[in-house]
Amino acid sequence: MAVLNFDPLAQQYPSQRYPIYANRAMVNCSEPQASAAGLQAILKGGNAFDAIVAAAAALTVVEPTSNGIGADAFCIAWSAREQRLIGLNSSGPAPQGISIERVLADGHAVTDADGRSARMPRLGWTPVTVPGAPAAWAALNKRYGRLTLAEDLAPAVDYARNGYAVNPNLAYFWAQSAVGYQQANADGRFDEWFRTFTCNGRTPQAGDIVTLPDHANTLESIGETDARSFYEDDVARMIDAASRAAGGYLRYDDLAAFQPRWVEPMRLDYRDGWQVCEIPPNGQGIVALMALNILRNFDIAGTAGTDRALVYHRQIEAIKLTFADAFDTVSDPDDTGFDYTRFLTPEYGEEKARLIGETAEVRTTRTPSSSGTVYLCCADGEGNMVSYIQSNYMGFGSGIVVPGTGIALQNRGADFSLDPSRANALKPGKRTYHTIIPGFLMRDGRPVGPFGVMGGYMQPQGHVQVAMNAIDFGMDPQQALDAPRWRWDRGNAMCVETRFDASFARALARRGHDVTMSLETADFGRGQMIMRLDSGAMVGGTESRTDSNIACL
Repeated sequence: MAVLNFDPLAQQYPSQRYPIYANRAMVNCSEPQASAAGLQAILKGGNAFDAIVAAAAALTVVEPTSNGIGADAFCIAWSAREQRLIGLNSSGPAPQGISIERVLADGHAVTDADGRSARMPRLGWTPVTVPGAPAAWAALNKRYGRLTLAEDLAPAVDYARNGYAVNPNLAYFWAQSAVGYQQANADGRFDEWFRTFTCNGRTPQAGDIVTLPDHANTLESIGETDARSFYEDDVARMIDAASRAAGGYLRYDDLAAFQPRWVEPMRLDYRDGWQVCEIPPNGQGIVALMALNILRNFDIAGTAGTDRALVYHRQIEAIKLTFADAFDTVSDPDDTGFDYTRFLTPEYGEEKARLIGETAEVRTTRTPSSSGTVYLCCADGEGNMVSYIQSNYMGFGSGIVVPGTGIALQNRGADFSLDPSRANALKPGKRTYHTIIPGFLMRDGRPVGPFGVMGGYMQPQGHVQVAMNAIDFGMDPQQALDAPRWRWDRGNAMCVETRFDASFARALARRGHDVTMSLETADFGRGQMIMRLDSGAMVGGTESRTDSNIACL
């Protein structure tokens, strides 16, 4: 066997991608095996909904660094049968047995460096909330799919049982996660993670073949029971037993009570007949729409021709203004009564636009955290188009793997506040502020297509940039994704990637932005996009910053 001596992450020369066209089916994912799984569902006679479920389940196997069976999920889709846009919120609540008082009394809170404030931990059982992803697969399959759930999940089961080859970026993030869990594993609480996701403590390298047999069995059980095993039967009882044994709060009753919610997507009339659509809170899709609501008050395309740096400045200030409002208001509307519609009024956008001057200003002192997520989208020849996202939140999530199941549980509850005066304060049965957001574009009442950018609090920032690239600057999906990105971090601090024009970065610095450059492409999100043409054909772009791939017919 030939020994190949090269670094798969070393890119000495910039690659160039063109948009891909298809007319029967298109599946865009952050890992090529997942795109192939979606295409297999189409070839079996399924539609775009079967494809998205197949690809999403496959991603729990072939990209466990960002999502898993223990993840949450959201979806926006155009149903060709119903001729309407639909939304699904499958984010799980906090356990009924948890509370601010109990977390503090049990000594599970983390004390900040100032020694005065306490926050939710990021690792262990405490931040684990009810996983929503399996319920999302079952709901989408039952209402809109053509195949059985078992058929949709078959490619994922095969990857987990018989193995798949690890891609370069996946290997890189896998190794990073192992370092973090090793540092926090003095008490052995992450031993199951190491047994499941490493080989004697070694993480897989690019080209290694990985099998996840327990994961395969759990996926098979979910498929055979339409996810009931996960929420009401054997798997649910195993999760309950593991939580009790470790002093966690999640119980069988929390799982059995969970149901995903069909919701009406939010829509913002941006400009020239274009609508940008997002899932309503508890997700942060409202942040993207709030920023676009502000930015539609400026002549973006006209300004870009003479002063592109001014466009970037206004985008950044709009994001800062909207995060300042969102941090104080967005949470579970069932608990807070939060009415997001006021943020989508012309008056809100006009008022905030008047606050944007020529220089950078600090709008909030809050600091967003980082996370890992998978975004995927697909379309079929019948007219169905699906925008879907699922996440364990921070990498593999809580670090907790339920023994005998392969299930890595999310740590979404880490975003809850332990300050009872906060909108996002922890309460039993409450859903937290959620970072993952699928996007969708409409024009003149017709569906154009799905788009999304994954990556924690970068997501609404990425949505704003990609949507404006397509709408204001007329970019095709691939160029809209490839365009250099910026990211607001905190205060006036922001970051740009290496491909960002240095003259624009200097101009932003002169306007008062504290600009740094990051060599880490994952810092700026990873996206996918599909647009349907008047001919009925579809054109797609896939993220050049990771292992992404498009499978199409």
